[in-house]
Order: sequence, then structure tokens, then C-alpha cells
Amino acid sequence: MTQTQETHPFQAEVKELLDLVIHSLYEHREIFLRELISNASDAIDKLRFESLTHPEYGSADGAKIQIGFDLDARTLSITDDGIGMNHDDLVSHLGTIARSGTRAFLSKIKQAGAATPELIGQFGVGFYASFMVAEEVVVDTLKAGETQAWRWRSRGQGEFQIEPGDRTARGTRITLHLKQPDSPEDDDPAEYLDEFKIREIVKRYSDFVAYPIQLEPKDGKDPETLNTMRPLWTRSKDSIERTEYDEFYRRTSHDWTPPREVIHFKAEGTSEYTALMFIPGARPSGLFDGTQGKSRLSLYVKRVLIMEECPELLPAWLRFVRGLVDSPDLPLNVSRETVQQNATVRAIKKRLKKRVLESLATMLAEKREEYRAFWADFGAILKEGIWYGEDEDKQVEKLCLFETTHGAEPTTLAEYVARKQPDQKQIWYLTGERRATLESSPHLEAFTKRGLEVLLFVDAIDEWLIQRLPEFEGLKLTPVDRGALELEAPSEKEAREALDREHRDMLAAIESKLGEGVKSVRFSTRLSESPAVLLNDEHAPSAHMARLMRAANQDVPDAKRILELNPDHALVKKLQTHFQADPRSEKFNEWVEWLHGQALLAEGSPLADPARFARLSTKLVLSAD
Repeated sequence: MTQTQETHPFQAEVKELLDLVIHSLYEHREIFLRELISNASDAIDKLRFESLTHPEYGSADGAKIQIGFDLDARTLSITDDGIGMNHDDLVSHLGTIARSGTRAFLSKIKQAGAATPELIGQFGVGFYASFMVAEEVVVDTLKAGETQAWRWRSRGQGEFQIEPGDRTARGTRITLHLKQPDSPEDDDPAEYLDEFKIREIVKRYSDFVAYPIQLEPKDGKDPETLNTMRPLWTRSKDSIERTEYDEFYRRTSHDWTPPREVIHFKAEGTSEYTALMFIPGARPSGLFDGTQGKSRLSLYVKRVLIMEECPELLPAWLRFVRGLVDSPDLPLNVSRETVQQNATVRAIKKRLKKRVLESLATMLAEKREEYRAFWADFGAILKEGIWYGEDEDKQVEKLCLFETTHGAEPTTLAEYVARKQPDQKQIWYLTGERRATLESSPHLEAFTKRGLEVLLFVDAIDEWLIQRLPEFEGLKLTPVDRGALELEAPSEKEAREALDREHRDMLAAIESKLGEGVKSVRFSTRLSESPAVLLNDEHAPSAHMARLMRAANQDVPDAKRILELNPDHALVKKLQTHFQADPRSEKFNEWVEWLHGQALLAEGSPLADPARFARLSTKLVLSAD
């Protein structure tokens, strides 16, 4: 080891990661070459972008990717003349694997039981797939605009070395020293040193790469380009097979799950551009974190990558869409600030949004099961369009699916309206964390008894959504957990009010015992099975909203609730018996406290003192008479 060579340990998880990658993907070993070619293409893309503001980096014109092999030395190399890397880049990109999502990757592997090709690409650890075939990997690189080259090497066993290199040309060369098979029965990685095998892999996975992929010339022969190189989006839709779209999506998104929908069109007229967008087949990681809360379409100008992620092309609530837009109407040196103010970009955004929503509407109408799977992955994100107030044409609200008491299948608002009772003037709903909890809610008993359907809002965003969606097709969205509920027949209301008058003293005593915990206590006509239920005032936040606000450390406004009692329930009758025997007795007060706690638990709200409630429950059970 030379004096200038540095040895660095990989992160703590790297041994586990490399072991999983190397052994779990044995049957998919060929993807290592696809990933290295993809990385080389990305390096050239980055050079092309950076050279717009750093002309000293040199032009990306004529850039290429070369594959070389030496059968005697058992080496395979992939060389690009892209942006290159310096010392710190090598440590960051090739040494700090967590930068590429190691923890999320390992978590997914443990859930799946093994590493899979889609996980390799999705979490950006494709470079490490090299160790499936190589006993040692050497990276020689020179970063654009710099003079010091560097060499990185590792045997994939927990550490890597970095030392000054001797590369004189900008770019990167990755050399794989292939493993020897452990026994004659084992597959020999030398199969990847065969020209026909290399051609097959390039054609299968990388034919659409926009730069020439060539075999390094030997014996004075001219280099031969192995890929067609024509960007997929520039071709006619009729000439493209679905498998080609899928492969393009895999390379650009690093997601091996085929996309659910492909949206490919060319706009002509005032603005000319080509759009190629994909609706993913599975939810990528990070859609809800702060680093990816924006749309991620790439922007090309005349086939030159200008912005790898251009948030201005789609609203944030369509950030699950992947793909690109290529416009000849924008300047090559367009800046982020220019894009934000550009009328052409605004027009493109409007058209792209319309096409995505049209595609989803078609999926909903014609492929309901596929749409249900899409909704499970991305529905909560799509709802953000309503919350942001950007559903001006009311297309997003028509695409929403909600759980419902009508059955196990989720429903649209339009389907709910089609089923409503003839004289029904509201769309009833109840919010909460889980369907199972809401289905057993006392709030539903009055609606079940009357055959009224209730929507079950179980996404956290639904509490905010309804603030922007007060009505649909003239029907007001109305919560079922409010005190004012126009369901009582005149005779029911008259009987309830008579009970309230008859037991005024007991209701007052309950109010006194619960104090600040309730606004009032009364009998109920909405309950059929539960002993009690807590209701909100018309404009007070729901119990679920209060829980969400507390979980987010936000101040929750004080809102006294209405406690309704079921006069026909045995526990309420027991309460009446204890009150008649002694209104001031400890037993009466304990039953009041227990009923209030039970009502809180029934709606999913926390108890102020769970231990006290548990002791009280035990005491009342043991002393039941």
C-alpha cells in the first residue's frame, strides 16, 4: 500500500447490504451491466447540464459509453466521458451507501424476504450489484474542470481504498475483476466477457440510452454502436411496443415494477412539445417526506436534459407521475427562475395535468380493479389537489374513492349520490383512523337503522379535504357525529324531550359530575345498541381532528361535547336505579365516570387516565348487582 492510499470503512450496514445484493440476486446477475450503463448515461447527462453554466468542463457532444473486456485477465470495463468524480464524490457516492437509501432498502428486503431486481434499481444501489460477478471493483475517474484523477477500489468486504490516479481524460472507467467459480458446476461470470452476451444485454435493457454504447475497438477496427440511441419519446407511439415503454420507465425511474399507465403525446400549435409520462405500478419511497413533496418530471430542450426534476411541470399533488417533457420552444440556457415565470411552461403544466386526470378517469371507468390498486398507493396524494384548492374543474373530486357502509368496495361520490334515498339532502360521513373502528362506532347506529349510507373517511388528509369540499352535486357533506342531526321523526323528538324533562335531575347530576368534560347531557334517539355517545357542536373540530392536531403538537381548541344516553340500554337503566337510590352515592358517580370513558373509547379517543378507568372497570364488574 502506498503512502497516499487511504482506507475507509463502509457504513455499518454495508456488509449486510452487500451480502443481500450478492446472494439474493444470483439469478438476476446480468442487471449489473444495465445499472453500470445507466450510471454512465446519468454521468453524461449531468455533464451536459453542468456545461451550460460551466463551459470550462467541455462539451458533451460526441459523448459515448464504451464496454471493454479481456478474456485472459477476466476483466470487464465500462467507460464514459461524463462528469467524473473527485475524492469527496467517491467517498460520498461509493462509500456512504446510506446516501442511496440503504435503510429503506434493507427494510424493504426484510419485508420481501429477499432482494429483488426492482429494489436494486428503486433504491439506487445498482453499482453494488457489480459484486455479484466481481471479486474486486476498480474505479478510475477524473472530474470535469479538475486535474487530479482518483482511483477507488474495493473487494466488497466492508472497506474501500482511495488513492491518486493516472487517468488523463474526463470521465470514469469501472473495471470489474470477475470471480472464479468455486466449482465446475457453478456458473462462471466469464459469460459476460462474451461479445454476443454483451450485445444481448445492451439490446434488452439499454437500447434506448441516448448515447452510443460501443464495444472498445480491437485490432484497428472502427467502434460499433450497439444501441439504436434514438430517444424513445421522439418516436411515433404506433412504432413503440409496450415492453419498450416498460424498459424506458425502469431505467429512468429505477423501478422494476411496470407502470400502470403510459401517457405519450405530442402537442402542436401555439406551444410544441412532447410528453412521455408514467403512472407507477407501485408507490415509490419518499412520496410523503419533505424532500420529495414536488413533481419530478424531467425537462428537456431539443433532446438536451435541462432539469432532472422540474417542479413547474406538474402540481405537487401529481408528484407520483414520472417521465419527461421535451420542448423546442425553450432556450437551452433556461434557468429555474425563468421556468417559474415562463408562459409556455405554465401552458404545458395545464395540459399535462389535464392529460393525467383524463388517463385516471379512463382507468376508473374501464379498469376498476387496476384503479383501486392505484388509489391504495396514491389516493391520499391525489386528494391534496382538492386541499390546495387546485381542483377548479372538479375533476379530482370525481376520482376520489372512499370507504363506505354500503359494502366492502370503496365508492366514488357520484356512485353514492346515485344510491341515495329519494328525499336525502346530505352526503353523510364519519372520520377516523381505521375502517374497523368506524364500523363499530355508535354514531352509525341511527343510520344503519334507517338504511342510510355513510362514507368512512380514514385518510388523515380527509379532515382537511372536507374543508375544501363542502358539497357535491348540490348535496352538502355532513358529519354524523354532530349534535344537530335532522333524522328524528316528530314523534321520536317528542318522546326524547319528554324523557329529558322526566329525568332532568339525573341529567343535571351527570353534568355536574363530568364538569368541564361535557357541555350537556340528554337522552338519545340515535342509539340502538350502545349505552352512550359523545357528539360535537356544529362547528367544533371532530374528535378525530383533535387527535390529529395533538399528534402534531398543535393547540386544540377547547370544545365541550354533548353526551347522549340510550334510555333503553341496561346500563343506563342501572344508572337510573342508582340515582333513584341515592343521587350522591359513590356508585352513581362511578357509573357516570365509566359511561363517559366508554363513550370516549368507542369513538377512538384517548382517556385522560387509562389506569383509573381500568381500576374502575374491574371494581364495577366485581361489584355488579
